[in-house]
Amino acid sequence: MLLRINLILLVAFALGMVAISLVVTSTLQENATREVLAQAGLMLDSASAIRSYTDTEIGPLLNDKMATAFRPQSVPFYAATQNFLTLHQAHPDYSYKEATLNPTNPRDRATDWEADIVQRFRNDNTVKEVSGIRDTPMGKTLYLARPIRVESGCMGCHSLPSAAPTTMLARYGSDNGFGWQANEVVGAQVVSVPFASAESSAVRVRRDVLGAIAAMLVVVWLIINLSLYALVIRPVRRIAQIADQISLGDHSAAEFPRGGGAEMAALSAAFNRMRKSLDKALRMLGG
Repeated sequence: MLLRINLILLVAFALGMVAISLVVTSTLQENATREVLAQAGLMLDSASAIRSYTDTEIGPLLNDKMATAFRPQSVPFYAATQNFLTLHQAHPDYSYKEATLNPTNPRDRATDWEADIVQRFRNDNTVKEVSGIRDTPMGKTLYLARPIRVESGCMGCHSLPSAAPTTMLARYGSDNGFGWQANEVVGAQVVSVPFASAESSAVRVRRDVLGAIAAMLVVVWLIINLSLYALVIRPVRRIAQIADQISLGDHSAAEFPRGGGAEMAALSAAFNRMRKSLDKALRMLGG
């Protein structure tokens, strides 16, 4: 009986561990994704702050110098990108790009997968943010993208080549970065954040949680087995042994034990009463 009970417990515990593992894995994966998304969102907010600062604080200081030489430091796109290039040197897994379909600076041209994101923003004005996971040579990377729309301040440099500063044309030429329309989506701010750190943390937590649950189940299994043996198995074996002796005519057999749980004690008492009744009946028949 103990073997059968243990097999049932083993199946129940195995099913429970599988269910818990699935729930824990799903929850930790969601938490890891939220953590990485929060990092990416913070980077995008930082880039937007740099762009705003450059537009309001740096640009006006360099406007007078644009007549003699083009100062890319006055361009919000350039400032945000340069800032994150510095970050990229220390953290090569992190990257930021203002991916544009028709950029002035060739380094900002969108790759195929970035162009797909930009096109999605262009096709649906209600989409404000796009995220996903990509496999890269550095491992899994989560990307977060927001649309870049043409603002009124952009039109002075990107409407027609004839309207652009001559110093900008001398630096970048007149073939790219023109023809933009007001409020048009021309690109996307794309930040990529490594997923490996958050994922490894999730795996470690999952291992610790499942290990703790497995240890708890082992303790529960031991308690159940000890309780069953002390309260059921041992008393039942003793009752069966004494009943066997009595059935063979051994009237010197000990009384049925009163140990074990309340039910086993009641069963032993019933057997003892039955034994006394049988003894009386046999004496009456013998007399």
